[in-house]
Amino acid sequence: MSQDTELVRVKARIKALTEWTIARGCTEAEAMAAADMVGRLLERYALSMEEIDIRDEPCIRIEVPLRGIRRRPIDACVPAIAAFCDCKVWLSRDRSPPSYVFFGFATDTALAAYLYAVIERAIHSDSQTFRSARPALAGTALSRATSSFQLGMAARIAERLVDMHDDREASVATQRPTGSALTIVRHQVVEAAFRASGPRLRAMPGLTLHNDTAFRVGRLAGERVNLRRPVEQDDQNRLA
Repeated sequence: MSQDTELVRVKARIKALTEWTIARGCTEAEAMAAADMVGRLLERYALSMEEIDIRDEPCIRIEVPLRGIRRRPIDACVPAIAAFCDCKVWLSRDRSPPSYVFFGFATDTALAAYLYAVIERAIHSDSQTFRSARPALAGTALSRATSSFQLGMAARIAERLVDMHDDREASVATQRPTGSALTIVRHQVVEAAFRASGPRLRAMPGLTLHNDTAFRVGRLAGERVNLRRPVEQDDQNRLA
């Protein structure tokens, strides 16, 4: 197989894998396996600027509708999700309900939207477990403890995403000289497209921490959230 033919095949496979989402009928395990495989392919080939014609690749927007207008702890994860996925992100209030808008290449924005859904479900599920395990708390005390628990989860998840991003960038830089060049160009293309079409970003006010103990318990829960599930052999065969 010639290099050009292989590159065409790899790009087609990456595009196909980005269609493996829960919204399209896949299970969570299948969608996470597909997202992990996309990352592996991108890192494995680390294609040069000319090979993938990255400067001609369009940037797109993916909107993630929010549940209501009040701030939630997951908001603390959004900048880290965007950075991990090499996207820009902003809060759009043009429609009701408002939504987060991830802006970047198709594969990156798809991964960002999926990670947001995974983290949102994890925070909701673990919060229910946290509340059930504390029957002595009720009313305002329970509400504040739960909010602090969720803040702890979000803070730790955001830290992990930043660390994962830094590890990935370092790995690409040391393994392939062209990998660093590709990363720089990807950032330049997204930045230029964002300046041409994106909104002006503003900082959002933070949430209030009420319970230090619940916050620490939340951080432990955030450590356990599976953000990068390995692709098992059966998944590799199914996705090949």
